[in-house]
Amino acid sequence: MSNKIPKKLLIITYYWPPAGGPGVQRWLKFVKYLPDFDVQPIVYVPENPTYPIVDVQLENEISDKAIILKNPIFEPYQLASFLSKNKTKKISSGIIPNQKKQSFLEKVMLWVRGNLFIPDARVFWVKPSVAYLEKYIRENKIDTIVTSGPPHSLHLIGLELKQKLDLKWLADFRDPWTTIGYHKSLRLSHYAAKKHKQLEYQVLNSADTIIVTSKTTKSEFQAITSKPIEVITNGFDVEKVEKQTSDSKFSLAHIGSFLSERNPKILWESLKELLQEIPDFKSHLEIKLIGAVSQEVLETIGQFGLNLYLNNLGYVSHVDAVAHQRKSQVLLLIEINSEETKSILPGKLFEYMVSERPIIAIGPKDSDFAEIITNTNTGVFFEYSEKVKLKQTIREYYIQFLEGKLQSNGVGLQQYSRKNLTKQLVDLISK
Repeated sequence: MSNKIPKKLLIITYYWPPAGGPGVQRWLKFVKYLPDFDVQPIVYVPENPTYPIVDVQLENEISDKAIILKNPIFEPYQLASFLSKNKTKKISSGIIPNQKKQSFLEKVMLWVRGNLFIPDARVFWVKPSVAYLEKYIRENKIDTIVTSGPPHSLHLIGLELKQKLDLKWLADFRDPWTTIGYHKSLRLSHYAAKKHKQLEYQVLNSADTIIVTSKTTKSEFQAITSKPIEVITNGFDVEKVEKQTSDSKFSLAHIGSFLSERNPKILWESLKELLQEIPDFKSHLEIKLIGAVSQEVLETIGQFGLNLYLNNLGYVSHVDAVAHQRKSQVLLLIEINSEETKSILPGKLFEYMVSERPIIAIGPKDSDFAEIITNTNTGVFFEYSEKVKLKQTIREYYIQFLEGKLQSNGVGLQQYSRKNLTKQLVDLISK
């Protein structure tokens, strides 16, 4: 930071260390680099949140130049966990069972989540936050705020502060609102669906600037608002991870939540056939799953006779996840096959890209991440209908693995570094 008086930026976010998972990374990294651009980050977070995933190691990455404000939150998940802690945790983290396989309790919890808590279960934090922050903003002469969602109730904090105070408000959407994949799973009544749309419209037309992570979300929002919309993707950071020795097995690793709807049967079928067609394939194959995995995905792997090759590691710290990205032979990036998920750019995509390991990506036609993977030469994208092409690519990667030549050689990756992305954010704030 120079001798210049830093500009103050108030950041309102729910996910913050010790929260784990991808939701925390975006603003943790912005906050890390903002002081380099003469911006003083002031981060407002809940004092007693109910995080579905915890990674205490991330607390070591919080910038010592950041001011952290905390205020208590009431969350219905705290009560719901008395009924079923496991089901509550899964729904809270976005693992929603297939509608045909939902238990009565899961159906009730989803209906309550979608219809009684609009836009989400953190809505009770809005009023106390507005009261606390209105006073803080006045006393500390802050003129710029950012709200980050989901949870999208945090944008309602920004909405109310904007109505009460003379300030610049940037609404950051890490994911879309009403078009996100799980929205249809919430068993919304006509009233609830309409209310979500109304709140989304209000936020998009009240914020001074909208920030999104993909060009498809930008297009969707442009149909709702004429306010300026800027794309700032997620990215990768310079990680302090020791050099990794590559797995001795031909490991295909999926890192992150593996939802029921992301179940790529063309992948499991391709692996089953390759096991039958290539004599030594069974002695080398490893399917490595890291993170929360839905029961349906595990059942499908079993149905294709792949359990012998499965290594289900569960959730690991972010540092360990990055280590696995760098030592696995192939990285799997799977997105739900639907129109609504074309806009999703998973945070891990950018870490995958700098791992020097080839990516096999499966998703809907015209996915935003397909273009990025192709343009950076970091892997191959497949639609769900392209099983023949997928199987052939796995075969080619396996041959390269046997020859000791399997790796990716990315190009143009620096544009996605966290520091460069923070510079984009600072340019927005300064406008």
